[in-house]
Amino acid sequence: MSSLLWAARGWVRGRWAEAVLLQAGRDGRWERVECGIAAPPEATVLGGAAVPGVVDAHSHAFQRAFAGLAERRDSAHDDFWSWRDRMYGVALRIDPETLRDIATQLYVELLRGGYTQVCEFHYLQHDRDGTPYADPGTLAWALADAATAAGIGLTLLPVLYERAGFTQPALREDQRRFATSVDSVLALQRAAQGFGVPCGVAIHSLRAVRPESIARVAAGAGPGPVHIHVAEQTAEVDDCLAATGARPIEWLARHARLDARWQLVHATHATADEIDAVAASGAGVVLCPTTEANLGDGLPDLPRWLASTTPLSIGSDSQVGRDALDELRLLEFGQRLARRERNVAADPQREPATAARLFERVLAGGGAAAGHAQWGFVEGARADLLVADPSCEATAGVPRDALLDALVFAGATRPWRDVMVAGRWVLREHQHAEAGAIAARFAQAMQTLWPA
Repeated sequence: MSSLLWAARGWVRGRWAEAVLLQAGRDGRWERVECGIAAPPEATVLGGAAVPGVVDAHSHAFQRAFAGLAERRDSAHDDFWSWRDRMYGVALRIDPETLRDIATQLYVELLRGGYTQVCEFHYLQHDRDGTPYADPGTLAWALADAATAAGIGLTLLPVLYERAGFTQPALREDQRRFATSVDSVLALQRAAQGFGVPCGVAIHSLRAVRPESIARVAAGAGPGPVHIHVAEQTAEVDDCLAATGARPIEWLARHARLDARWQLVHATHATADEIDAVAASGAGVVLCPTTEANLGDGLPDLPRWLASTTPLSIGSDSQVGRDALDELRLLEFGQRLARRERNVAADPQREPATAARLFERVLAGGGAAAGHAQWGFVEGARADLLVADPSCEATAGVPRDALLDALVFAGATRPWRDVMVAGRWVLREHQHAEAGAIAARFAQAMQTLWPA
């Protein structure tokens, strides 16, 4: 099939453009992006509007096996921390083959949801009894194999995880599979890069890592992304204040030498001063609306984040949502419920369309979170695209300029007919070539984890 593609409409540099010609090079990157070009006879004509793929900037793949299974209340109090304890029970039962099968199913679902790249925040490291595998990368390679089988791009983020809390000297027994050191994290990063797997590093959280280790791992990580969970829960903020005298984001801004490599995951509870400090540093923020809603985390100060220069991205996190449009919709709808306003994310002076403003911010921010210098329909960026299904009921009869608004806010189901990653079609007419076999292996893995 020709690497020359033509779309009647495409999302180019933050707006709809007409007659878009795209050419993918042999290296899987766009080598030609032009607008207003009549379709040449040798081009493949796309069957719908062309949209860049989205980066899932925060994923815990193994938690796909737990999605939907923590929605009952067994005690007087249920919150993030009780959910976490139940989630650990799943983490303690997964083996490399099970992880591969779960992750492959997840990654196919993410492709269907409009994601073409996933950042895997990888803290499930050791065997079930806590003993390191002979190859410390065993579970990481299961994730890499899953990404290859599904056809999605992967950024691996091995996680530094040292202790159970600010005042705890070590991990809890049910966290035994997560234990790492600065040296082991950097060694896994080097090994992954040696195998051609794009790889940054991650720090689980301020409570889980010693301050001196944060400095060492960030210094040794090189130019790749550095991700960290931060300020997700109010209890975490309170504990950080008690232990350090500063709020979590405040502490990072003062002591961690934040720069454009850093991605602050959640950042739900941030003050105006903290937002300004993050923006000044060049660090990005990863928002995970469906997970944050499911866990009762709270809502971010989205208007202030948007008004700042902070790169923003979205993530599927605990996998209760695996659709990029759902994340954008809930991001906006949460603000509407809290503020009793509409179109909170829009900017009447610069970008009055809510969907356009959100979508363009997460495209740019997601590329940076995954370690890509460029993202979207620009020459040199990876050749990823989504083809909107013209038969999608949510967009039927919608004015041309309102297509993105309808995709995000009109409840589109199966909106993407075709999906390309690095110049290769991975979904055609909604179908993945290996979907049946992948789903069967996932069902068997779930049966192993959750016997009747």
